[in-house]
Amino acid sequence: MSDSTIELCCTLRARPGLEADMRAYEDEVLALIPEHGGALVSRVVGDGADGRPHEIHVYRFTGQAALDSYMTDPRRAARAAERDRVIESTDLFPVQIA
Repeated sequence: MSDSTIELCCTLRARPGLEADMRAYEDEVLALIPEHGGALVSRVVGDGADGRPHEIHVYRFTGQAALDSYMTDPRRAARAAERDRVIESTDLFPVQIA
């Protein structure tokens, strides 16, 4: 693994009643990741009960430029209003995939 490789974990919580809409939004934007030198390593779906996340993602990008390219993708940016409508909170943090 390259020293410039970036590995991240993201937890997502949907707005109440919009869990299916959040999954649909995520289906769309996660499909863009490979075009930017990234990979979705894992995507798991939870029930969101007791404050737990509705989804947890683990990503790997080839470097900061690849991550920046994904984050600023115009197709992703065009979906910002939908993201704000369906996602209550996200927490993105670096991890090391074992």
